Amino acid sequence: MRIIALADLLFELYTWILIARFLLTWFPNVDYSHPIIQFIHAITNPVVRPFRGIVPPLGNLDLSPLVMFFVLRMAYSLLRRILFLVML
Repeated sequence: MRIIALADLLFELYTWILIARFLLTWFPNVDYSHPIIQFIHAITNPVVRPFRGIVPPLGNLDLSPLVMFFVLRMAYSLLRRILFLVML
């Protein structure tokens, strides 16, 4: 069960990092050369890149993050069930 708890923690942390990435897009004066901002982009790009352009934007609002979060939640739910069954 410790593996599931660790996976839960890592998924939750990664989710908050993704949220931080999308919140940063709301601020036009963000210094993208800052090491923390570069770190956030480096670890989230593999997940964000495939979802770009899936859903057309509504005006200035990009809805692809909503699709990404939905898919990630579904995938993690499946992974968690598999981990639970393996741990039995």
